[in-house]
Amino acid sequence: MTAKENALNWFEIPVSEMGRAAKFYETIFGIQLAQQEMMGMKMAMFPSESMDGKVSGSLVQGPMHKPAADGTKVYLNGNPDLGAVLSKVEAAGGKILMPKTKITDEIGFMGFFADTEGNTVGLHSNK
Repeated sequence: MTAKENALNWFEIPVSEMGRAAKFYETIFGIQLAQQEMMGMKMAMFPSESMDGKVSGSLVQGPMHKPAADGTKVYLNGNPDLGAVLSKVEAAGGKILMPKTKITDEIGFMGFFADTEGNTVGLHSNK
């Protein structure tokens, strides 16, 4: 890894019920997740352009993926304003853990929510 490369190249958010979890993320982000089975796991991929150097990831239901509130934190892209994403969380079955909070003028804003599976997930946006 070098300073010119992404420190993160893939993420997986553990889920215990794929249908429920996929619906939650599709609802709050207004996206479609591509679902498939791979290596004995159910996966729902976040939209991305293949092999373009941008980081992406998926929801994963499998034996090595257990949802948890504590552990590694992933910050999903809430641009242009994460407030729009947070405003959909509770109606979709999640819970807001940290409302939109300013970090600095240069860095932008952050927030946290609990998804329908019990994971704590971060959001970041510039506005």
